[in-house]
Amino acid sequence: MSYSTKDQVSSLQWWQLSLIGVGCIIGTGYFLGSSIAIQLGGPAVVGTFLLAGIGTYIVYMALASMTSAHPEKGSFRDYSKHAFGHWAGFCNGWVYWTSELLIMGSQLTALGLFTRFWFPNAPLWLCSLVYAILGLLVMFTGVKSFERMENGFAVIKAAAILMFILLAGLGVLGLLKGTDSPNILGDTIFSAGLPSVWGSFLYAYYAFGGIEVIGLMAIRLKNTDDAPKAGRLMLILLTAVYVLSIIGALLLVSWKQFTADESPFVTALKAFDLPYVSHLFNGILIIAGFSTMVAALYGVTTMIVTLSEEGDAPRVFSKKSKRDWPFTALGLTSGGLLFSILVALWLPEKVYEYITTAAGLMLLLNWAFILLAYQKLLKPTGWLTIRTWLGIALLAVAISGAWFQATTRPGVYVSIGFIVLIGVSWLVFRNKIASR
Repeated sequence: MSYSTKDQVSSLQWWQLSLIGVGCIIGTGYFLGSSIAIQLGGPAVVGTFLLAGIGTYIVYMALASMTSAHPEKGSFRDYSKHAFGHWAGFCNGWVYWTSELLIMGSQLTALGLFTRFWFPNAPLWLCSLVYAILGLLVMFTGVKSFERMENGFAVIKAAAILMFILLAGLGVLGLLKGTDSPNILGDTIFSAGLPSVWGSFLYAYYAFGGIEVIGLMAIRLKNTDDAPKAGRLMLILLTAVYVLSIIGALLLVSWKQFTADESPFVTALKAFDLPYVSHLFNGILIIAGFSTMVAALYGVTTMIVTLSEEGDAPRVFSKKSKRDWPFTALGLTSGGLLFSILVALWLPEKVYEYITTAAGLMLLLNWAFILLAYQKLLKPTGWLTIRTWLGIALLAVAISGAWFQATTRPGVYVSIGFIVLIGVSWLVFRNKIASR
């Protein structure tokens, strides 16, 4: 991917950034991760998605406000560094890099699961390998191609959700041939139990992952003051369609029928005599997952280059070819993809839940950095201060909820391991970094 100066020219309109945001956010975290959220939380998952949307909005507005006030190439990483010192920038950058690496693994696994809808006997690792190679090929085409691809995929993904909402509405009204819709009112809202609802909060948040990439690209807006506007309408609409589509799925199929191996929307559509729609929707899910995987690739590669340029990673990762491609950074990214494929080979049963949990926890830790940096740098008062601490409280609830579920606890251990490794790395290299 090209990182030349000409690629950093301010050229984006705010609505283009909104489209890229939709393309980066709507992905397998929603189309597949929502199955885990529903499985854990039952009917109450509608509320957790609504709260997650509010929490994501608070985080994005904090990031957009800092971008508007002080545009920085390193976005949230630079803000953490300015707010709390070099250690915060170092740790924040590597936490983000790790979270995006885990997200890539989650996306690859999800793409493999979607592909096995058509080829049930295909090895999960082989399916993941195919998408990894395709993703790297997109990276080599450059950032302009990435933007065009995300714009197109954003339209496809939004259309898919709207199509499902329409079909769900027809099904609830009895206008589609199929099984009778379950009576969701027969269950109490906390049928799954409060601890399980608490655990589902993390996966609801995970469906909104991607706002950091928008922060990294906001520097390329023609007017960086448009950063808040670019995200405000985008997140309001995303929250609305997320909630409506999940309500539709719950009205069509009992929440107890959803599994972590299949998208809730494909599961819901199976209830009706629509032989081609499930296949069409599965194809759209693959497109959605692939675009968010490429967005994660972009984020990982951008961050490692920035870390290297600023001395927080080996200098070799910022070296570029004559065509301005950071081959060493892309090599490290490729190594991360290979690791994800090997994990899919070794742990095929629960790999998606484990990787997604760890990725979600690292993601939310990064968001907490954003809110704390916003509070320190811009010193908001009144309602803005209350809003910031509300956002931090919502993140704390989601992070803590993962500990109380047996299925998500291994992911907690993985994330703790990465955090300890990053902390030790800072202690080892801080003197070397300070001497530069």
